[in-house]
Amino acid sequence: MIQIIAAIFIICFFIGKLYGQKRKGTVSKGEFIFWLIFWLASLVLVLFLKQLDQLVASFGFSVSAIQVAVYLAIAVLFYLIFRVRLKLEKMDENLTKINEVVTKKLQK
Repeated sequence: MIQIIAAIFIICFFIGKLYGQKRKGTVSKGEFIFWLIFWLASLVLVLFLKQLDQLVASFGFSVSAIQVAVYLAIAVLFYLIFRVRLKLEKMDENLTKINEVVTKKLQK
């Protein structure tokens, strides 16, 4: 029970910090919504842990809901890393094209 209360306080602290950053303008609206959904989902996970354990067990998993959440989070992180790598490749291609155009114009 102490762990749940501590987790709730920590999540509320981060939500408060997020609102502070939004007021200062250091996070965009999209980032704010993403992180707010993330922290609220974490809060729901903490508050309904017993029910989620039962739900996960009903699907036939032999692990707890927290472990399933960690596995899903790792999969999402790998997907996001893949997406960032693709964007970096595209930026690299665009920079190469710009460099080629500028070099040709300077040679003329």
